[in-house]
Amino acid sequence: MLTIALAGNANVGKSAIFNQLIGVRQETGNWPGKTIEAAEGILVHHGRKIRIVDLPGIYSFSTYSPEEMITRKFILTRHPDIVINVIDATALERNLYFTLQLAEMEIPFVIALNFADVAAKKHIHIDTDALGKVFGVPVVNTVAIKGIGIHEMIDLAISLTRENRIFKPLEIKYGREIEERLSLLIEALKSTGLEMPNRWVAIKLLEDDQEIVQEIASQNPEIAQQSRTLAGEIAKMHGEDAPAVIASERYAMSARISRQVRKANSQFIPTLAQKIDNISLHPITGYVVLFAMLLSILIIISFFGGWISEIIPRLFNLFKPELSSPLISIIWEGGVVGLYASLSVALGFIFPFYLILGALAECGYLPRIAFLMDRPCHTLGLHGQASLPLLLALGCNVPACLSCRIMENRRDRLIAIFLTTLVPCSARTSVILGLVGAFVGIYWAIGLFAFQFLLIALIGRILNRLMPSSSPGIIMEIPEYRVPSTRVVFQQAWKKFKDFLIIGVPLIVAGSAVIEALRVFNYMDVITRFISPLTVTWLGLPAFTGVLLIFGILRKEAALALLITFSGGSAIIDVMSPLQLVVFSLVIMMYIPCISTIAVLIRETGLKATIIMAITEILLAIAIGGIAYRLLDLIL
Repeated sequence: MLTIALAGNANVGKSAIFNQLIGVRQETGNWPGKTIEAAEGILVHHGRKIRIVDLPGIYSFSTYSPEEMITRKFILTRHPDIVINVIDATALERNLYFTLQLAEMEIPFVIALNFADVAAKKHIHIDTDALGKVFGVPVVNTVAIKGIGIHEMIDLAISLTRENRIFKPLEIKYGREIEERLSLLIEALKSTGLEMPNRWVAIKLLEDDQEIVQEIASQNPEIAQQSRTLAGEIAKMHGEDAPAVIASERYAMSARISRQVRKANSQFIPTLAQKIDNISLHPITGYVVLFAMLLSILIIISFFGGWISEIIPRLFNLFKPELSSPLISIIWEGGVVGLYASLSVALGFIFPFYLILGALAECGYLPRIAFLMDRPCHTLGLHGQASLPLLLALGCNVPACLSCRIMENRRDRLIAIFLTTLVPCSARTSVILGLVGAFVGIYWAIGLFAFQFLLIALIGRILNRLMPSSSPGIIMEIPEYRVPSTRVVFQQAWKKFKDFLIIGVPLIVAGSAVIEALRVFNYMDVITRFISPLTVTWLGLPAFTGVLLIFGILRKEAALALLITFSGGSAIIDVMSPLQLVVFSLVIMMYIPCISTIAVLIRETGLKATIIMAITEILLAIAIGGIAYRLLDLIL
């Protein structure tokens, strides 16, 4: 089976191309560092099966970040038949730096100039024939989100093998002093029998690529020593290290090629997007826009969710039977009420949140939030990249914890993971908006969110003191604003939402039926009495909420759905006071993560660290919940 790998810089549209080819709804979040692991799928093209691999973004083969190492190792060890080098047509010079290294590896590849529509709007024209002649490879313009040029790109890739063409990559020449030393190393490497191209290995040796140096040193230590000597000679000539000399020459080549094939309107006219960026990225107005945007999202979801939560129960209650027996009571008050309660939460709060988050990702605003959040992240002692997992956590803590792999050391990963588990995910957001926002007031809900983020900042500061370390700055790419693709946004939201429908809804229905059965057969009092010293005496909540907190460990939104079940379909305010709703939501927002997040925590941090995190969050929730009950009793 033919294997085609999609490779290129971060945020150039590789995942969007992957989705167009495969139909598997891979996330296409529009920010760097999004793809942590390679995604694979099977494409049937003109009756031929082709394996497509979507590799994480990479800027250079001389790299050490975890995500870029995945791409490097795949290309080096898995030997894809063809690589499709996806390039941002609006940033040709920067993208060609990687293309030059790909050519040095002597791997057959096709260049896909993505965002061709955006380039045209900027009056940027790239001569694809000229670019193809420079590298000796096919070049095609693409617009990934619209599917333009995608199948033509695959046809060109297949043609490289179907015609049995001998791949003739661009012969990249460096300065004379570098080429002379490369020749010496290439001659020495001929006797090693390496599977990798000798010239590429020689370049890596001069660049002091530790992985290659160690591999060569283990087999031929004299070659490794020779490379160090030759690199030292280059450094002595130029007054800077050999890797920097090679990189600067490579950048000069990419700039020269870009000037050769690219034509742009020399007159600078600020676009609407640039004018918007002047406001949205400003150190003052940027935060105002961010706050206003987040506030608008909370208000919209709160009102929409409240409306849905009224409509769905009314529809179901039209068919409510006489509760003439315990079995019918369990089926209706437990199963059916649990079903419409879970649907109310899902359709009213969770799915709209996923749609909004997907639209923000697709239009390009999420990386701007990450840029604005860089400085606050540094106050927590974290790399600016930590803002990306924290933003992802607003949707779900599970992918947020996984994305913490982009952090470069264990200390940063542990702190980032712990903080992401405290971020109110969409499930916890649905509880807060469905209870406090709907029955106490939207401003109280906003207050809870504000308190939680202040708590996260405080905990981050404390952890930074307990685990001191320096945090480097962030260098990230801010993509162009783009009109979100309705289809892509909906597919992304549906991908996340269907997990709730498949797993969450049956779980909530079953839990609701169990709770109703316990109540019908008078076993509920046994459980509630056992944990009442905590729930009633300390937290000031009704005794039955202990059962809801237990089921909430499975899925946070289950607590809200089961509470609706417990109220018997009547208004929640009839069974809990405003004060109790605030305290209950506060505890739900802070206490132990859901079971899915716990499973990821164990895999990412180990059992011991997971237990410490879980116990810490439980104690925090209990302590703060009890204190809040006593303080807020003076107000509510």
